Amino acid sequence: MRSNRMRRVDELLRRELGTQFERLIAPELDALVTITAVTTSPDLRQATVSVSVMGSEAAQTAALRLLQKRRTLLQRELAQHVKLKFTPVLSFHLDETLARADRVLALMDELGLDEAAAADPDAAASRPDDAPGETVDEHERDH
Repeated sequence: MRSNRMRRVDELLRRELGTQFERLIAPELDALVTITAVTTSPDLRQATVSVSVMGSEAAQTAALRLLQKRRTLLQRELAQHVKLKFTPVLSFHLDETLARADRVLALMDELGLDEAAAADPDAAASRPDDAPGETVDEHERDH
């Protein structure tokens, strides 16, 4: 479990990197890049940055390449704007959570499930007491 201090550091780095992304990275990309999480090591020397890239697979690859290419610039900007004992070395990885959620929603749409059924799966699966296929012993029904 992460300490409150580490969660605050992670959030501070995420916000500052978001500002730097908007200024230094976004103008060079044709895709939307979002920082979904930053996880800093306890010694503050390493930080893993999870990014979500909305776009094609080629756009995702291009975004990760650009981030890796601009890593030292981002670290330098981070060091100037955030005062920490150490400026962490950044490593970027693709967070596919949003893409997976989009695929699940698309599949649900394809299957014809509406949002109400998705929000309350018990309501869609419930059926009356005497519904066909229900097996109840007469002995259990009396008790």
